[in-house]
Amino acid sequence: MGLEQIRATQEFDMNQEDIRVTQEQVQLFKSRGYTNEDLLPKTKDNRNMGIFNYFNLWMGNLHNIPNYAAVGGFLVLGLAPLNIMVALVLGAIITAAFMVFNGKAGSKYGIPFSMQLRATYGETGAKLPGFLRGIVVAIGWFGLQTFVGSQALLIIVGKLWPGFLEIGGNATFLGIGMPGLIAFTVFWLANVAIGISGSSFLNKFNTVLMLLIYVLFISMGVWGVIVGGGFSNILSHAIDGTTRNISPVFAYLMIINAVLAFWAAPATSVADFTQNAKSNKDQMFGQALSLIIGYIIFAFTSIAILIGSSIHYGVEQWDVLNVINHWDSLPAIILAMLILLLITVNSNAIANITPAAYQLTALFPKWINYRRGVIISSSIGFLIMPWKLMENADSIYTFLNGIGAILGPVSGVMIYQFYIVAKQEINLNELYYDTRDTKAVNKYGGINTNAYIATILGAVVSLSGNFIPFLSGLTSISWISGFATAFVSYGILVSFLQKNNPLK
Repeated sequence: MGLEQIRATQEFDMNQEDIRVTQEQVQLFKSRGYTNEDLLPKTKDNRNMGIFNYFNLWMGNLHNIPNYAAVGGFLVLGLAPLNIMVALVLGAIITAAFMVFNGKAGSKYGIPFSMQLRATYGETGAKLPGFLRGIVVAIGWFGLQTFVGSQALLIIVGKLWPGFLEIGGNATFLGIGMPGLIAFTVFWLANVAIGISGSSFLNKFNTVLMLLIYVLFISMGVWGVIVGGGFSNILSHAIDGTTRNISPVFAYLMIINAVLAFWAAPATSVADFTQNAKSNKDQMFGQALSLIIGYIIFAFTSIAILIGSSIHYGVEQWDVLNVINHWDSLPAIILAMLILLLITVNSNAIANITPAAYQLTALFPKWINYRRGVIISSSIGFLIMPWKLMENADSIYTFLNGIGAILGPVSGVMIYQFYIVAKQEINLNELYYDTRDTKAVNKYGGINTNAYIATILGAVVSLSGNFIPFLSGLTSISWISGFATAFVSYGILVSFLQKNNPLK
């Protein structure tokens, strides 16, 4: 064999290693009853996301109202502002690493998250973790994000039409005033419309939005530095009401955990995005650069805006909406609020509606496609009355810990299964077996008992602090404790109870 032939063979092998799905396989799977396009693996020709697409994907998504509210909560942990910034960036690096590793199954085999779950838990076993991620967490987050975003819309309308805030007087409907309900409904409809548009439109929308986001928040960060008396003054600012009994190391872990929990939902189901990757390198470098660079900027803007405005107004500011609402310029308020609205819509579509819709198609493939999944999941997000979830000021943090407790263990099992048990190999022919053949025996057809046991153990440990005060620290870092417990316990179970793990 000549040198050129060897190089060509090696190049072919590398390409095969990068993407392991062919059009012939897809046609075969269709003949087995997989007629829902959203469940089928994507071949190289059907992928449209490169490094720049992934870079845009998360860069814009991290600047949203709940994320800034979370930083406001970090300020009371007793850490110096510079340490909070460092902890945020460390959290971003760890989150990026997890997204890249968990995304490889999607980029290599073109499979969506629902099929990655089948490869981990089995066909029957995948339904519960899929329901938790795609329905409970995604729809819960959708409702919360929609309500928070509607508050920005309410501020805009109230500034332009003060009489709007008087509609209905003091009367409430299902626990919310009429102006708030109208704003929520309008904003909810906008979220549904963007979600239905699909990923191709979202990519274009995200590119334009990212530019607006960074112009806004970098400008606000510079404004915060100016009104705060300089960045050194901001970094030396002492926060009133800090919790001094938390050790600095544990405070770091709490912030890192919060970043992981904030991204836990899209990171767990990241295969829904990486299945569109032109290559594994595209998703790897795109996601890593997006989160790390994005959080370096976010660490600066969040600290500068919140502390700078606190110094300027003489009152501690934790909510970016309140900061903007304090401005004297009406055009500036409206422009900033509009961008925040677009941020929330985009974040909801990417991180919540898309995975919820895909999971519904996986649970009910004969009746639900992506479009119907968007409509159903968003309708449930309305019916849960998310304004009720926001009556307590600590709701977002409680919700984040709940997400960490649910998805941390799932993530730990998924990583161990793909990298250590399966050694990064998935047999698509077996994964897409004919479910109509009731007599067929397939290793993906049942429940991976070991995976279930490990997931439950991880959830119990991460939630234990709610019932045993001595273990409250584990709940404060729920994603980390849940992931570590599930990862280690699954490894032990696989080693000693191999008969309960058919997926080896």
